Amino acid sequence: MNKMIAMIATAAAVVAFGTASAAPLPEANPDDVGFSKQGLARLDNFFAREIAAKRVPGAVVAIARDGKLVHYKAYGLLDPEKGTPMPVDAIFALASMTKPMAAVAGLTLMEQGRLPLQAKLSNYYPGFADMKVGVTEADGSLKLEPQASPIFIHDLYRHTSGLMYGGRPDSSSPVARQYPDGVAPAIEGDTQAFIDRITKLPLAHQPSTEFEYGFSIDVLGAVIEKVSEQKLGDYLAANVWQPLGMKDATFHPTDAQRPRLARPFANDPLTGKPQAIKLLDNPTKFDCGGACSFATIGDYLRFGQMLLNGGELDGQRILSPSTVHHMTTNHLGPEIKNNVANVEPHRAGFGFGLAVAVRTSEGLSSVPGNPGEFTWNGAYGTQFFCDPKERLVVVVGTAAPGELRKYYREQVQDIVYGAMTK
Repeated sequence: MNKMIAMIATAAAVVAFGTASAAPLPEANPDDVGFSKQGLARLDNFFAREIAAKRVPGAVVAIARDGKLVHYKAYGLLDPEKGTPMPVDAIFALASMTKPMAAVAGLTLMEQGRLPLQAKLSNYYPGFADMKVGVTEADGSLKLEPQASPIFIHDLYRHTSGLMYGGRPDSSSPVARQYPDGVAPAIEGDTQAFIDRITKLPLAHQPSTEFEYGFSIDVLGAVIEKVSEQKLGDYLAANVWQPLGMKDATFHPTDAQRPRLARPFANDPLTGKPQAIKLLDNPTKFDCGGACSFATIGDYLRFGQMLLNGGELDGQRILSPSTVHHMTTNHLGPEIKNNVANVEPHRAGFGFGLAVAVRTSEGLSSVPGNPGEFTWNGAYGTQFFCDPKERLVVVVGTAAPGELRKYYREQVQDIVYGAMTK
């Protein structure tokens, strides 16, 4: 067994900087930026153990500090059915890691004076003005009440709109039963069909009162389309992806890209039940800003580094430092109920900014880090976090759509901070 683990780790090291893909950032010796090589080797050992135990098909991990790449490796298999090895330029379905990119698109419009945070959502899509708030009565029935205040664009960014997701394990309310799951609307119809469908449902809470994870950023994406008069993917390509050199970022993988899509096991290793990443084989009918994009881990590392740099990378400015600071600051004031740790169990001590969770205090969380850290993850097994104090960006890709993905998020963060020497 140990011999097999060693073999997997060696194979990973060999493909680390293969010819398939140029390094996404300048490379540095880990020792020169405060990392221990032995500490980083624990990532190799961790994924070798997990892959040997058939708990995950494979992974790609990228770590940068001070803008320098210290770890960029692929592990295991891209496609467990075909036995294809994982390349570093594997393309991952990003699920909710789409959200921070959609938010950046929205903030570029804010900087142009075209999409203020205090604008009413109903200015763009009038149907939202008539949505009622569903209040669960003692007998379990649903009472519908009018909105006490309108939904603002600000509420979309910070998930305080009252919109939610259906099909989430942390949501059992009678309102949740009426909502579709995250990608269903994008597979079934276009942007307008999504808006028509969602505006007929009750809100889970009064606007601006409670953090409730859901379709808010998908709606923001629809607003961006209306303001920019472009599809969300076209607007992101022109204003974020192409300037940053995010070559594979897309909502619609091409035939040339499809062989690089990372695929999960057919069954969830924890439950034995069938699992799938729907978007790998079901094209979307609109560019859903909440869940529908794809990219390589190297692409997303460049996106994270741009944010860590205060909105700029390699001479390309996407946002101003002030806008990035505003995005990555907590926007859940004392009057808003903070449910962030209900969505991500290790996110105690976090608030929420504009489409990213933000660490607000020392301690409390189960993972090391510093106040100011900002992060979000994807339901199919991707994660990213940036720690401005440590000048650190970490991006991980796995095709692990079950509950196991939360275990990897925690373990990777523990190992990364455990590998730091200063």
